[in-house]
Amino acid sequence: MADAIAARFKPCAVTVLCGPGNNGGDGFVVARLLDEHGFIVRVTHDADPKDDAGVMSALWKGTRGALTPAALDGARLVVDALFGAGLSRPLDGAPAQVVAALGDFPVVAIDMPSGLSGDTGAPLGHVTVKATLTITFFRKKPGHLLLPGREACGEIVVADIGIPDAAADTDLFENTPSLWSYPQPRARGHKYDRGHCVVVSGGASQTGAARLAARGALRIGAGLVSVASPRDALAVNAAHLTAIMLKGFKGAAGLAEVLSDKRLNTVVIGPGLGVGGETRALVDTVLKSGAGVVLDADALTSFQDDPEALFNWLHE
Repeated sequence: MADAIAARFKPCAVTVLCGPGNNGGDGFVVARLLDEHGFIVRVTHDADPKDDAGVMSALWKGTRGALTPAALDGARLVVDALFGAGLSRPLDGAPAQVVAALGDFPVVAIDMPSGLSGDTGAPLGHVTVKATLTITFFRKKPGHLLLPGREACGEIVVADIGIPDAAADTDLFENTPSLWSYPQPRARGHKYDRGHCVVVSGGASQTGAARLAARGALRIGAGLVSVASPRDALAVNAAHLTAIMLKGFKGAAGLAEVLSDKRLNTVVIGPGLGVGGETRALVDTVLKSGAGVVLDADALTSFQDDPEALFNWLHE
């Protein structure tokens, strides 16, 4: 914590807000180390820290005071060591009063800005810290990545404190390019090796979203891509597409006929399709085709009043 702060801020007057638990104990350690870096440090806390936090409190020999808004007077930087990612209740009392008074102070949060859920990133009450920098340990928590917590954290630094990788929850992953896999063409490969994606388009006045999806499928590496649309939309789509093929159909029965060609092995349905019974019938047809299916937009919204109907149709 102290190294990350010293790398980003010149020595200045710092107020460290310490809570009663281990997050507050971390604050006392940071205070001591920032003092060694040349910062002018004041520690504020409400109750006397206990256990490990009490040990760290006893090692702090500098200025300390009550946890009140007045503790911010003269500070150029604030360290939020009130509560970490495990907080499960709204801030109240002295912590809430001080956080409400932070205004535009630059704040460095330990683990998680106080007042936010580490599990969801949601505010637990009306008062939360908005940090400039958040330093967490071992792994990011969901609350660091999900809005609105993501925006409240500012810059996020993950510090290694010696926890082994085996302790990680292997069911949680941050969605980054390291997880993305694109099909790579082989020298002796054929375009059908990389699949034929069909994007179902709406009528003549609702074609743009389907074309965007089709271009996305082509860019990600599908061997062939077609847009299937009602016949009145064929000319509109043809005017905007080159490398993407067109297939006309009429109603659910017509789409079923298109998808009877099993080389068409992936279907995207929903963008710009329209909400209602006709879309539900098309979704039913696509799910029965045996193709891999991406449901999006109107293909989901059309079932908002009867989600069980969609769930009952879903399969591997």
